[in-house]
Amino acid sequence: MKILVLNGPNLNMLGIREPAIYGARNFDALIAFIEKSAAEAQVEVECYQSNHEGDLVTKIQEAYGAFDGIVINPAAYTHTSVAILDALKAVQIPAVEVHLSDISTREAFRQVSYAGMACVKTYKGLGFDGYREAILFLKDYLSGTAKE
Repeated sequence: MKILVLNGPNLNMLGIREPAIYGARNFDALIAFIEKSAAEAQVEVECYQSNHEGDLVTKIQEAYGAFDGIVINPAAYTHTSVAILDALKAVQIPAVEVHLSDISTREAFRQVSYAGMACVKTYKGLGFDGYREAILFLKDYLSGTAKE
């Protein structure tokens, strides 16, 4: 089982950007956490981060036929990118949305998630643990044993 983990803009600035919201651990720590979580779940994972919407769309398109599932934290593009939504819908790869913070308790403009409209589940406000939960859920979902 192969899962693509996509991270959007400014996630490469973890540890620097608003640590009261996003935590003090940096992006390298996030990638190490994701890779460890995937190894423990016996799932192959590839991580990718970009600050550019088109790069994320291209990566989603390239996942077609190459990955079984997608974990995506579109970051700011969550609330603006119909292109990412359309790419997720086009490839029809089961996807799970992750947000480090609980976007439902933040500013009004963060209440709409375009990417989430194409995802089978969303984890928000769990910090790094949201990625582990997303990987475990996708593993179960793809094997037909997922529990809601």
